[in-house]
Order: sequence, then structure tokens, then C-alpha cells
Amino acid sequence: MAVYVITGVSKGIGFEFLKQISQDPKNLFVGLVRDKAATEEKVTKELGDRPNVHILHADLTSYASLKDAAAATARIVSDRGIDYLVANGALASQWDAYDPLSVLGEKHEELDEVAAQLFQTNVVGNIHFINLFVPLVLKGKVKKVIALTSGHADLDLINDLDVENSALYSASKAALNVIVAKFSAEYKNEGVLFVSMSPGVVEVGHFANVTPEQMPGLMKFMEKLATYAPDFKGATPVDEAVQLIIATWEKLSIEAGYGGKFISQHGDKNWL
Repeated sequence: MAVYVITGVSKGIGFEFLKQISQDPKNLFVGLVRDKAATEEKVTKELGDRPNVHILHADLTSYASLKDAAAATARIVSDRGIDYLVANGALASQWDAYDPLSVLGEKHEELDEVAAQLFQTNVVGNIHFINLFVPLVLKGKVKKVIALTSGHADLDLINDLDVENSALYSASKAALNVIVAKFSAEYKNEGVLFVSMSPGVVEVGHFANVTPEQMPGLMKFMEKLATYAPDFKGATPVDEAVQLIIATWEKLSIEAGYGGKFISQHGDKNWL
């Protein structure tokens, strides 16, 4: 049996984590979401009664809610602690997803607002989340902390392909990678593995609401991905993506040199 605590499980990759991991009744799954009631309803409707699943309210922009969720989690897991702490919840901005910084800068007030939201959620929120839950990780047997990041944060990819879109989102994920490495530096000697892992391009509906004005930016980015990976055939179905992510994090260890690393779903720097 393993104990999992994962943020952002109401939809997408997070809900698929919940679905796959809680299939084993021996696993204890705690999911953190902003809308507890709606997520509980979704779990019951789509997965039926799973007594090993606990849904708690928490918002990465609210320290108080994270603190309450940590206290509630401690009561649920008791002396078992947490084996896998997964920082999956994030703000995925569509505002900067298809335009370069020169275009974004023309709307400087929106740029300020979106940048602040991204940093507060994806960086500061995860600092608080990890700090509040690490004491329980230290009690666990596996002691793995996985932060879901993005290949967009890789400088080599940006420079090699001249990727100009998603600048603010990419910067927030790059900052998250640094935070994970700093946590690793602090806790590696206590046996806690910290890793930043990109899930790849996953089919979770991100492109469903692309406007006609955004479409040229999206197509330009896709053309660059085709140059990077000629065999790329599009987004990976979410169930397949989560299977690969889980299989990869099972192989990672401090002893193998993964402490604080920024890797892809393959365990390397292949982002697709």
C-alpha cells in the first residue's frame, strides 16, 4: 500500500492520477481541489464508491486553505505519512500561450496581472504546499515529491527552436524547477527525492477554445514541434500519459542521480 497526496485532481491529468492510482484499494489517495463538492460528485458518478479516496478543499493561492488541508491529511494518513506528494495543480495561462512578449507587452496591465497570478499559483503556492506537507513525507516509506512542470521551461528547447510563445507560463515553470531543486538540496540527506517532471503534450482540452486570432500562433508552435520531433503525431491521450508518468517516477531515485532534476515523462530531456 502507498499513500498519495496530489493537487488539482478535479480534471485532466490530476483526475486521471486519481482514477488510476485509486483503482488499487490498498492505495490511500488524498486529492486537493478548489471545488470539493463538485469533485466528490464527479468521482462518485464516474468511478463509483471508492472508500480509499479522500477529497479535500485547498487553493494554491490560499495559505490558510493549504494549512487546513495539511492538518486534515495528517488525520487521514495517521502514522503512515505520505509516500508520494505530487504538485500537479497549476495555473495554465491561455493569455500568453500564442503570442511573443512584444505583443503581450502592448497590454502591460494584463501582463502584470497574469504574471502575478502565475507566480503566486505555480511558484509561491507550491512552496507553501510542499512546506506544509513535507513533515508527512518524512514519515512515509517512499519519500518522493514530484512537481509537474513543462518542457516550455527548457532553455535549450527555447533557443534551439526559437520558441517565443507561452513566455510567462514558461517562466513560472522554470521558477518552479528552481524551487524543487532548492527543496532537494535541503532534504536530500533525509532521503526525500524531489523531481520536476514534464508530462509532455497531453490531450486535456487545452486547444479546444483557441480563437481565430490565436490559431496562427498555435500553428507556428506546432510547426516547430514537428521540426524538433518529426515523428510527433499529436497530444498523448491522458490515460497513456499518466501511465508513463507513474512508470517513470517509480524508477527514479536519489542514488541514481535524480535529486532536484528537471526531466521529461521519459526520464530524460526528450520533451515529446
